[in-house]
Amino acid sequence: MTGLAKLQERKDRIAQAAGRLFARQGYYGTSTREIARLAGIAENTLFRNFDSKENLFWASLRLNLAGWSPRSDLLEVLDANADPEVVLPRFVAQVVDLTLLNPELLHLLLVAFLERRSKAAEICRESLSPFLAAVNRYLAVHIEQSKLKGLDPALITGAIVTMAWMHPVLMEFIDGARAPSFNQRDTTRALSKFWIEVLAPPRGIAQP
Repeated sequence: MTGLAKLQERKDRIAQAAGRLFARQGYYGTSTREIARLAGIAENTLFRNFDSKENLFWASLRLNLAGWSPRSDLLEVLDANADPEVVLPRFVAQVVDLTLLNPELLHLLLVAFLERRSKAAEICRESLSPFLAAVNRYLAVHIEQSKLKGLDPALITGAIVTMAWMHPVLMEFIDGARAPSFNQRDTTRALSKFWIEVLAPPRGIAQP
């Protein structure tokens, strides 16, 4: 491993530790001393890699958002303008996977917008917009052919993402199901079924 690769690995390790603490304790409730201890380094080593706590916070957010680019299988069906029955399960699967495999991300985003809002929107646009804009363009075409005709496709895109993010938490309050019982497969299947029925109802069903 080259010196540059080792440096990046160390910075990622520090940013990962910082993200866990920021998500749990908030920006102002987390100290650089705690981050250094969790990362297994001295605090002065932390500041040799990040010149301020704020820069470390944004680095941790960017690292956690790194997976938010369309997967190749999703891009393929979006480019082909495939039917919603094909596209929606792949879109939902990616969002669900990112949500369940990285449950701290939503907390970190909330901290960013509540405590450090000035730059939060800029960073989220960098990481989220390419992914969500691609889906939004696809939905703009297919919404016109559904019973949601006339609605803003951005509203639907946001609703799908929000449901995937909040599904395990909300279900616990609604019907008492415990969040740990949810897994990627079950959550993806349930949400995909719902949105396919909304956007691509079975043929023969009258549209309002």
